[in-house]
Amino acid sequence: MSSVKGSTLTSALQPLCGLRLVEGASFVAAPSAGMALAQLGADVIRVDPPGGGSDFRRWPLSAGGDSLFWTGLNKGKRSVTIDHRSAQGRELLIALASAPGRGSGIFLDNMVGRHRLAYEDLRARRQDVIHVHLQGRADGSPAVDYTINAEVGVPQMTGPQGTDRPVNHVLPAWDLVSGMVAASGILAAVLHRERTGQGAQLELALADVALAGVGGMGWLAEAEAMGGPRARQGNHMYGSFGVDFETSDGRRVMVVALTEGQWRALREVTETDAVFAALERVLGADFSQESERYRLRDTIAAVLRPWFAQRDFGTVRGLLDRARVLWSPYLGMQEVADVARADETSVAAEIDQPGIGRVLATGRPLRWDGAGAPPVPAPRLGEHTEEVLLDVLGLSTKEVGRLHEEGVIGAAAIPEGAWTVV
Repeated sequence: MSSVKGSTLTSALQPLCGLRLVEGASFVAAPSAGMALAQLGADVIRVDPPGGGSDFRRWPLSAGGDSLFWTGLNKGKRSVTIDHRSAQGRELLIALASAPGRGSGIFLDNMVGRHRLAYEDLRARRQDVIHVHLQGRADGSPAVDYTINAEVGVPQMTGPQGTDRPVNHVLPAWDLVSGMVAASGILAAVLHRERTGQGAQLELALADVALAGVGGMGWLAEAEAMGGPRARQGNHMYGSFGVDFETSDGRRVMVVALTEGQWRALREVTETDAVFAALERVLGADFSQESERYRLRDTIAAVLRPWFAQRDFGTVRGLLDRARVLWSPYLGMQEVADVARADETSVAAEIDQPGIGRVLATGRPLRWDGAGAPPVPAPRLGEHTEEVLLDVLGLSTKEVGRLHEEGVIGAAAIPEGAWTVV
């Protein structure tokens, strides 16, 4: 590929070095796709309006009011600020997204409204351009992770038994999954272009990703086969045995027995072999079968619960680890951070984030030939505007200065929400 500036990763393999992606997006899905590619060495140029887009001040915030959300999802990217609503700004964004070069001409966005760039706008400048557009629904109507999750049935399957109230979760799972689908689509389109010389117009809807997700788990087919919704099961794992237990000192642990070996280890460490053998005879069950452990999950949990309740967490931890039981403790987020700091193999490490200071951040989770990549700070908003316009578009310093004075780039004030995205 042509020589274009890669991400700021310096100490790990960068297989996507030479690939340049322009990202005009906010919130989770598209930025997470861009970050995943940046962590593999791609030069990802994030474009925001001057003053920041819709997510620039999104919670959580640092003590100084900077968004830990924004910096968390923009690590390793370059930041450019352009008022794409103006004629000159639109021209700049189109020029960046369709810039020449073997590894360039890739645009990822989730913009909506009359100011968004269409595939035709980009293809008029570059025939083999790759445009990936994320949206709420395939028909272009708005939706976000939390509304989509409600309509694919997950909140009705979540939560304690005996209630019909929906239970939301805090993880934007469909956003994160959509981001990885988008990243896969970009790489597939690049490979297709390398082979055929053709560009691609890719569209990805959160609603489609969510429906495909629950369909892939067999949940749609299950609902039709059962003729109704699945009953809630609290903290029980669906389809196998797995549930939480409380120790004598009030700690909770999640214990799972997916395989026959894991089930055997759990029986042995809790010294319940004889009890379960007797239950098998009385109930006509075979607990070596995963389906049977699931069917009789409440019975199994009732037998095991006293063992956990009679021992403190430290004792339980030692015994379960030695027996190679599949389990984990429930941790608060501060505990998660403490564990990550202490783990030399963790993808998390402390970095100096400009404008915020020392923070715990995460690097590339994919280990290539055994090597991960450390976290890289996110840029300051607009930090690379001049650099990108000079190097990528070949503008002169005089032209860049004029654009700044006219408010097309830089610190021009744009009303909040100027980029409304799905």
